Amino acid sequence: MPQGQPSTVPDDGLTTRERRNRALVVVHTGQMKGKSTAAFGLALRAWNQGWPIGVFQFVKSAKWKVGEEHALRVLGSSGEGGTVAWHKMGEGWSWTRKAGSDEDHAANALEGWEQVKRDLAAETYRFYVLDEFTYPMTWGWVDVDDVVRTLRDRPGSQHVVITGRDADPRLIEVADLVLETTKVKHPMDAGQKGQRGIEW
Repeated sequence: MPQGQPSTVPDDGLTTRERRNRALVVVHTGQMKGKSTAAFGLALRAWNQGWPIGVFQFVKSAKWKVGEEHALRVLGSSGEGGTVAWHKMGEGWSWTRKAGSDEDHAANALEGWEQVKRDLAAETYRFYVLDEFTYPMTWGWVDVDDVVRTLRDRPGSQHVVITGRDADPRLIEVADLVLETTKVKHPMDAGQKGQRGIEW
């Protein structure tokens, strides 16, 4: 099993234990699938540690029934690990963006971000998934500098994972861990549609 040994030890005044337990900002970006899937894999680990988890879905429609939501809700109510709170931002946040105007979507996105800020300030959760949160920043609905400042100055030991394509360079800069998904091969290239158990 990998031991997670650092390549260098910074002269930051922290003990090994303090450095090991430092809260992280994680960004999963890139053009390929798997960003949210990887984030929810981390959420499973957080649940196993008994940490309270907050999931905020910024784009997926409230009508979509995704397997991760059902599984984590069941686990969160099992009483064995951490609790799970799941927040969907509404139908207007889907890719189709049919319901409401752009102004409505922008207001909803900002409202969602303001709730995340309140939860961070109150240390409501130990682990956050801000799913597809790069998009409201890209579309100008949420101020990137405010996001960076809030994440940098958040209190306590709150881990935050953000997913979505085209992460802003300022977000990448403040993050501790950034991964970029790239496509080598995909069944959709051969005309196959998404399927149960793989895409949802």
